[in-house]
Amino acid sequence: MTDYRVNLDIYNGPMDLLLYLIRREELDIHNIPITRITEQYCAYVDTLKMLDPDLAGEFLVLAATLLEIKTRMLLPTHEADADDEELLDPRAELVRQLLEYKAFKDAAGDLRDAANLQAMRFGRKPTEIEQEEAGKDLEEVNIWDLIEAFNDLMASVGQHLTESEIIYDDTPIELHADDILDRLGREGNMTFKQIFAGRIRRTELVGLFLAMLELIRRQQITIEQEGTFGEIYVYLKTE
Repeated sequence: MTDYRVNLDIYNGPMDLLLYLIRREELDIHNIPITRITEQYCAYVDTLKMLDPDLAGEFLVLAATLLEIKTRMLLPTHEADADDEELLDPRAELVRQLLEYKAFKDAAGDLRDAANLQAMRFGRKPTEIEQEEAGKDLEEVNIWDLIEAFNDLMASVGQHLTESEIIYDDTPIELHADDILDRLGREGNMTFKQIFAGRIRRTELVGLFLAMLELIRRQQITIEQEGTFGEIYVYLKTE
C-alpha cells in the first residue's frame, strides 16, 4: 500500500491546499491570519503523512515556511526596516506567490470551461446519473473536502483504540475498489461515512480511502456534497 499513488486532475499541491483553506474560511488573501491557517494546514499534512509519507514531503516545505512566517511576525520591527515590505510584513512574499498561483489556476479554469463549451457544439447523447437523493442541492467535492472528512473519520476511530499495534496489510487496492463497487451496486448510493461503516482498522480505512480516490480517477464513481461542510454522497457512475 505504501507504493500506491493516486494522481488526480483536481490535485495541484501545497499552494492548492493553502488557497483552498483561505477560500473555505472566507479570508482576505492580502491579510492572512497566519496562526489560524498554519494550524489548519498542519492538520491536513498530518493526514497526508499517514496516507503517503513521500507525498507529504513537499507539503512539509510549505508548512515550515508558514511556521517561519509565524515566528517572524512575533519579532519586533525596527524603524530601519520600515521600507522593506517583506521585513515589515513577512507574509508579503507568500501572498505574492498565492496571487500568482490563483491567477494561473483561474486561467486554467477559464480554458477548461471554454473547452467544455466547445465540446457542447457537437451533438451527442448526454449521460445522466441517477440519484436517489432527489431534492438535495449537491455540488462538486474538492479533494481537500474528502481528506477533511477522512481525517474526522480517523479521529473518531482513534478515540476507541486502547493500544497501538503495527499491522502489515498487503490487501491490494483493487480488492477495496471492487468492494466499494459491489456495495454501491447492491445497496445503491451511499454516504461517505457508510462506505467505512464497521471498519475500525486504520490500514483498512486507508485502503478504502485510496480505492475511492482511484475510482474517482477512473470515473467509475461520483462524489458530491450537500453544501459546504454538508454530507458527502457517493454514487455509482452509469453509462
